[in-house]
Formats: sequence, C-alpha cells, structure tokens
Amino acid sequence: MRYLGIDVGGTKVALRLEGAGEQGEPEEAVFRWPAPGDTARDLAALAAGIAGLRERRPGPVTAVGVAMPATLDGTGRVVTWPNRPSWEGLALRAELCALLPDVPAPGIRTADDGDLAALAEAEAAGVRNLVYLGVGTGVGGGLVLDGRLCPGPERGSCEVGHLVVDRAGRRCDCGRRGCVQSVASGPAILRRAAELRGGDVPFAELGPALEAGEEWALEAVRESASALASAVIGLSELTHPELAVIGGGFAAAIPGFVPAVARQVERLERPGGPRVPVAEARLGGLSSLYGAVLLARGIRSGGADR
Repeated sequence: MRYLGIDVGGTKVALRLEGAGEQGEPEEAVFRWPAPGDTARDLAALAAGIAGLRERRPGPVTAVGVAMPATLDGTGRVVTWPNRPSWEGLALRAELCALLPDVPAPGIRTADDGDLAALAEAEAAGVRNLVYLGVGTGVGGGLVLDGRLCPGPERGSCEVGHLVVDRAGRRCDCGRRGCVQSVASGPAILRRAAELRGGDVPFAELGPALEAGEEWALEAVRESASALASAVIGLSELTHPELAVIGGGFAAAIPGFVPAVARQVERLERPGGPRVPVAEARLGGLSSLYGAVLLARGIRSGGADR
C-alpha cells in the first residue's frame, strides 16, 4: 500500500510518497506555483509535479491526502482562497480525481492544512490532546482532542486564526476586526514593526534587530506573541490540551519567537486554571505535509478509520 501526501501552499506545493513496508526512503518533491491568476496553469503544474514524483517511484497509489489552505465546501469546491482568488469556485475534488484517475475517488481526501499540521504534531509528540498554531503569511491552526481532529474534516476546519482577540483591532482578511491573524501573522508583524520604526522593515532585518535588542522589533513581536497566547489560553480553558505547539515558517525563522509566546501564556494563566506547556513544532515546515500522509492513511491520530 502506497500513500501520497500533498501540501498545497500559497506559493509552493510539497509532495511526499511513501509505502508500507517498501524499501528505501519516501520520495519527496517541491515546486513553486506559477504567478497567480491562471487556474488552468496551476492545475497543469500540479499534474506535472505529481507525475514527476510518481515516475521516480513507479507503482499504484492506494490513497491521497491533500492539505489545503483554502476553505472548501462539503462537495470539495473552493469557497475562498485569498492567496489565489482565481481558485474560488473550483471543483477541487473533481479536478483531483481527474489528475489521479487510478486512485478510487473515496481514497482522495482533503482537509485544512492547519488541522493536518496539528494531527502530525500530536503524532510526533505522542499526545492525544494538542493545540497547534502556525504563523506564516496567515495564522492557521488545529485542535486534536482524544486523538482525533476537532471538529473533523466532515464538519469543517478549526480556524484558530480567526478567533477574535481584539474587538477594536485591525480588519482581518476575513472582514472581521481583531482576529488572531490580523495581529500575529508574518505580514502583520512586519507592518507593526514598520510603524514602530518609522520606516519599512524587510523580513531579513527583523531577526537581527531582535537579537540586537531593538525596542521597535521587540514590541512588534511581543504584540504578536500576546495575541497567540490569548488564543492558546482561550482554547486551553475549553479543551485542557497536553501541549500547545507553535509552528509555521515565520515563527521558525524569528529568534526567540516561541519562548516569547510561552512567556505570554504563563502570564495569562490563572490560579487553578489549566496549565499548558508551549513548544516549537517538532516537524518544522513539514507538519502539514506529514499530516496529509496521515490523512491518506485514514488516520485521525490514534487510529485508522474503519
């Protein structure tokens, strides 16, 4: 049995093909999307990426798991995807079936990338109750309770990034004000840093400024860490997780980012309330990809669906 995981991102796509009992390492590949605006060209690039991977590891594929940043409806149609708006209305599940005609349709599964990252991180940490927040271009996340995704792909994704933490805050991409994403995403941090500094702050300058103790950089990150901590605390009061994990490319690239969130979480904990340790993602930038493979295997963390 062989499983294909596909992690669809806003700028690139990662693929992983692995088999139960197969000799050799799993096969992986990454490709960048063409410039946004042409869905047909995107699908052609996806088809070429999958075909290239399968050529290097020939043989039948049992099932496919796809991690998506877009919002899908119950039929697998894209409702919204701000990074690639041309995909809105795309019948993604039907397109995937066309790209993979040898895989039975029930074996092609899609789920939110933040949910699948949570699934993979719970598996890697060996826990059954976990909160995950991924900080990148946006803020994604997921929740694993008793070894399973909550609420689960059949009911929708766990949109941690759209928890409201500041009712008077900036407008989020979703249209509301004060979502975690509007405060704690990579672009939000850079925007705040530029305002505090009084000039543009390229991403490459933020890390060195933090290490040098520049107050504008420290404050920009502190506000983001506080918003993420508020989300962690709110979810902890409801679900009592064993672990909160902070992942995503932006978080991984900023020195001291996860410890800053941990300090804010500790500051917000109440006497007698749940205490949750905060840790960096064990799988780094591969969390969603590994989660997509778990989805292909039919695993919801802690067991396979029968």
